Amino acid sequence: MGLTFTIAGRELRSYFSSPVAWVLMAAFLALGGYFFYALLTAFNQMLMIYGMMRNPEMLERFNLNEMVIRPLLQNLSVLLIFIVPAITMRLFPEEKRAGTYELLLTSPVRISDIVFGKFLGGLVLVVAMVVLSGFFGLLLLVYGNPEVKLMLAGYSGLLLMAVAFLAVGTLVSSFTDNVVVAYIGALFALLVLYTIGWMGETVPVPWLQATIRYLSITDHFQEILTGVIDTKDLVYFATVVGVSLFLAHRSVESVRWR
Repeated sequence: MGLTFTIAGRELRSYFSSPVAWVLMAAFLALGGYFFYALLTAFNQMLMIYGMMRNPEMLERFNLNEMVIRPLLQNLSVLLIFIVPAITMRLFPEEKRAGTYELLLTSPVRISDIVFGKFLGGLVLVVAMVVLSGFFGLLLLVYGNPEVKLMLAGYSGLLLMAVAFLAVGTLVSSFTDNVVVAYIGALFALLVLYTIGWMGETVPVPWLQATIRYLSITDHFQEILTGVIDTKDLVYFATVVGVSLFLAHRSVESVRWR
């Protein structure tokens, strides 16, 4: 594990020694802040309208979780589709372009240390972004009255989705020595995971429809947003991460024996 953390620290330093980490974090939080402001403004305007109409029944239907937090987290999940590939696209291609990949493979380091180390380096950055986005939730706690358990469940789902995206991006990055190909490949894979559930709605065969919808990361994320953290959802995210890292391990290992 010591070598794993050494490689993870090396990756993390490479992110923050260049503008990459700062730009990605700033973009994620700035866009998240814009969505938060827009949603909160719309929520307040609707409250004012129905308050002036003196319609208490409609006012009771509006709550911060449904009108602000849930759509905010959905928007942040879409942002992750574009930001996470920018984190993972450098993991392996940069090593190959710099000529240090062969040295790394021939050094007394296990393949698992290389793969998990690079994954952990990106994981710290992803977790930092999600945690910092929790500032929006804290503002609602200070000035509003959201349901804390629902909000925590939603942020937990966002974190699980980010980790799954990172694992898939790590896998795609291990296949190529071109950062552009790594970014586009990871972006395509994440878009498929995010939208495959829509295709399931058009399939007439019930068992095939259920299978396709289970493969959709969006369906599992939406269920967690409702406050229901089911075992099948946790198993799904764990499977995506485990299979992606296992295949990345095999991909790197195949290079060593060529």
